[in-house]
Amino acid sequence: MLSVDLRHAFPGFALSVAFDAPPGVTALFGRSGSGKSTVVNAVAGLLKPDAGRIALDGAVLFDGAAGHWVPPHRRRVGYVFQDARLFPHLNVRQNLIYGLRLAPRGATGPDFGRIVDLLGLGALLARRPAALSGGERQRVAIGRAILARPNLLLMDEPLAALDPPRRAEILTYLERLRDETRLPILYVSHSVAEVARLATTVVLLRDGRVSHTGSVAEVFADPGAATLLGLREAGALLSARVAAQDADGLTRLDGACGSLWLPHIEAPLGTDLRLRILAQDVMLAIERPRGISALNVLAGEVRAVRIGDGPGALVQLSVGGEALLARVTRRSVAALDLRPGRPVFAVLKAVSVARGDIGDAV
Repeated sequence: MLSVDLRHAFPGFALSVAFDAPPGVTALFGRSGSGKSTVVNAVAGLLKPDAGRIALDGAVLFDGAAGHWVPPHRRRVGYVFQDARLFPHLNVRQNLIYGLRLAPRGATGPDFGRIVDLLGLGALLARRPAALSGGERQRVAIGRAILARPNLLLMDEPLAALDPPRRAEILTYLERLRDETRLPILYVSHSVAEVARLATTVVLLRDGRVSHTGSVAEVFADPGAATLLGLREAGALLSARVAAQDADGLTRLDGACGSLWLPHIEAPLGTDLRLRILAQDVMLAIERPRGISALNVLAGEVRAVRIGDGPGALVQLSVGGEALLARVTRRSVAALDLRPGRPVFAVLKAVSVARGDIGDAV
């Protein structure tokens, strides 16, 4: 458990945040200038806050009141930056071994071979960084950080400099690390899609303050968090399992919400997935639609309605006990009499869920 409670002032900006990061991936999300990198640098020891307390698994890293501050090299914290920062004169194997040399005597963690397998680095070991793609360099940087046997891994927008194909590639490897190494990760990102796929816990920052915090499913389904996530990116997460691969190229997913059909998903039967369903892709009806092309119709109930400043509104639904968001107009809210407790049907096109919005369940 990472516990953060800190305050720090810059000219024109004051940071005051407090949150707990349980095991798993805790994502710090917010607009540029909200304080994400400042928090991570304080945890790493690269910034000494004006006041507060930071503790990791009960070990105090910083306590302003007691005048206690542990220097960065003694914190057992790994840090992966936007740029890989590999040693250019060393090949991949040597860069990874450098991480091992930093590990404290007797520290446990995945061994060299396991990290090479998890990150798909076997074919790259003899290459130098100049001969690697951006995504390959980042995978090496992540491997080096993990082999140093840290108690916590910090990642400050590690995919920001990559193009979409490389970013999608790295996300798959990060999901493996999250599920197989059990290493706690504090992950900074301005990408809603990244956070939706990777995070187990989300801390939303706004102007140096914590706006929302909780499990990724809870925060993403909260209509009040949508303004920070961005209305176009607002959407909830559903859990489902691959149940069938149909002959016409569709994959059937079964979950608490019911059955969903999506374009073919390359995954074995029984694979657990999480899906991000954008609010703008959900239509609502008060009677079960008939004679429509959309394959996915989910029965649910209105939980909450949040009216926006303009003509729009966000409706939070409960479908099989899971939360779903729909973005509609205020006129539709009135016409359909959408209010808490109102039974409705959510309509979702099979092609609405993008490949990047499908990730492995934790």
